[in-house]
Amino acid sequence: MNQYSLKSFFVLTAFLMIYACSSSKKAQIDTIGEDSLKREQSIVPDTFVLPYIPEEMTNSDARAVYLVMHYWDRFDFSDEKLTLRPEITEQAFVDYINILSYVPFDRTKESLNHTLRKAEANNTMYTYFGTLFDKYFYGANSPFRNEEFYIPVLQELVNSEILSETDKSRYRFQFEMVMKNRVGETANDFAYTLASGESQRMHSIKSEYLVLMFSNPGCSTCASVTDVLTKSVTLNKAFSMNSPTRTMITVLTVYPDADIDEWRSYLPQMPANWIHSYDKETTITKQKLYDIKAIPTLYLLDKDKKVILKDTSIEAIESFFAKPN
Repeated sequence: MNQYSLKSFFVLTAFLMIYACSSSKKAQIDTIGEDSLKREQSIVPDTFVLPYIPEEMTNSDARAVYLVMHYWDRFDFSDEKLTLRPEITEQAFVDYINILSYVPFDRTKESLNHTLRKAEANNTMYTYFGTLFDKYFYGANSPFRNEEFYIPVLQELVNSEILSETDKSRYRFQFEMVMKNRVGETANDFAYTLASGESQRMHSIKSEYLVLMFSNPGCSTCASVTDVLTKSVTLNKAFSMNSPTRTMITVLTVYPDADIDEWRSYLPQMPANWIHSYDKETTITKQKLYDIKAIPTLYLLDKDKKVILKDTSIEAIESFFAKPN
């Protein structure tokens, strides 16, 4: 979990709800007068202060939209010393990305672009905000990882005239990777090789659902994930539906590296009802077919090999199979 407390996030949520009208479902953002929307939002030096939300805006959805669009109004982006105050700036950033999920995606994109434009007030601040978006939206261990939110950010960063070419090169690579194997799209196919030496194509697997797990032998996290998956009640229930005429679920592990002897020595410890393979030509890595930021990396695919869950968690996979069909 992130080192910064989420206490202020709950304060923000409560703030949104203070004037919420439970009987009203329609957002009121467009009915608020122009004068109210232009209320003075004075910048407060050396700290972060929430924007004023017009009192006449009583609908919680409208308040959420207003908050994400005006969240940084009172923050001094020109003061680069605030990049050295994570208890102020990074904490405010964490709370900001939390509330983005409370508004429609088009508003989220608009807010993200607006935030980056405001950060252009200072080159150091702009670079710093780029690293925060990288850390929280793209980082392998971030609890807030969200590639769909990161895409509009990357589209701005790669075209920035402020960032160094080194930074833009890194963001260009990230953009290339996040655009691959997106949810709803067909996952990239690849050849996998079994211990017998036989090679097959991932797309040739006949199964209603395919759990794709990129892993390494001897990886302690991989072993923990494997243990949880093998003991999962929901996954075992799905496995129980497999029959000679129907395959409900298949788990395919893929070792993407080159030490095949180590991989073979670890096979006896792996579940017998899974398919275990390696990438004989290390094509996945060479051609960057999948963004394997950390090991293990999990995907859930449907029968047509369309991505249901990308770079996901055990909990998300279990939750999917726990839903009534």
